[in-house]
Amino acid sequence: MTGMSVGHDNPFDERGDLASLALQIKDWAQALGFDEAGVSDVDLTHAESGLEDWLAAGCHGQMDYMYKHGAKRSRPAELVPGTRRVISVRMSYWPVATPAADVLADPTLAYVSRYALGRDYHKVLRGRLQKLADRISAALPHSYRVFVDSAPVMEVALADKAGLGWRGKHSLLLSRRVGSFFFLGEIYTDLPLPVDPPVESHCGSCSACIAACPTGAIIAPYQVDARRCISYLTIELKEAIPMEFRPLLGNRIYGCDDCQVVCPWNRFTRVSVEAEFAPRHGLDNAKLVELFHWTERDFVERMAGSPIYRIGYERWSRNLAVALGNAPSEIAVRQVLETRLGGASPLLAEHIQWALQQHDAQRQDAAV
Repeated sequence: MTGMSVGHDNPFDERGDLASLALQIKDWAQALGFDEAGVSDVDLTHAESGLEDWLAAGCHGQMDYMYKHGAKRSRPAELVPGTRRVISVRMSYWPVATPAADVLADPTLAYVSRYALGRDYHKVLRGRLQKLADRISAALPHSYRVFVDSAPVMEVALADKAGLGWRGKHSLLLSRRVGSFFFLGEIYTDLPLPVDPPVESHCGSCSACIAACPTGAIIAPYQVDARRCISYLTIELKEAIPMEFRPLLGNRIYGCDDCQVVCPWNRFTRVSVEAEFAPRHGLDNAKLVELFHWTERDFVERMAGSPIYRIGYERWSRNLAVALGNAPSEIAVRQVLETRLGGASPLLAEHIQWALQQHDAQRQDAAV
């Protein structure tokens, strides 16, 4: 763990008023832009068996990182020796943007998951978490590490234990106050802070998220088969998108928010005041044809600092090709597909050819 030392003007002695410090941490977290913070212990026994079953069923697909660390994901003290508590934080990201429903309803537009419209959340949250950890060290020296979706951490299970919400049937964390459109981050610390009580689940008999999933990826309440999930198919999958799912992607080119958009609790979604999460380059209302015209240089320059950058130009183009195959059969669509086909990689070429076949089928149907 990262050890931090501080001066002698310390309001907390070695015995430490840890309850008071825990309250201070929550105030400091809000001052740094987090919506809420909570503290949990490191016992994730209740979640470990579920993770093991999920991995055994192969639901992780190509995400080998989900199992390569063994039990460290569900045992924080093994990942970071000395960890006694986890401080979980959340930060809303829902931006002021073209409504998700409007974009999904227009097959000529490209739908990008709302969390990815702005700058990379990893950098934004990590910087704030580091400042929070430093602030804690200034009050009481501690050893710690900060994480933002960057290590084998069961962030939903930890945030659930810390009282920030409950795990919804779509497997994401839900809050009665703000829904689910927020990021999570953690500080693993050796401080024996008092823990916060978890909150009760409030999903009840609702199954809106399950019914709304375009590909049926939520195979049962609280169980998501990543191999069917559009977020996995457009972001994590490095190979060809399976034929059966291509028509179901619609115009979704990076991620999917359907299960969250229909959730009743998201009527309480709080619009983010964080400027870093505001849409960039018009991605909240961009035309598929325009994005497919981007060169690799355009992609690199415009997606620098975006979470989209990590999938690379080839997969970005692959996703767009599928969406264009699902778009109305217009001259501009066919022209841009044919233009890109010549210099396309084998992976991209296969998806472009599929898209052109969809438009051939549309034209034949129209002729009939």
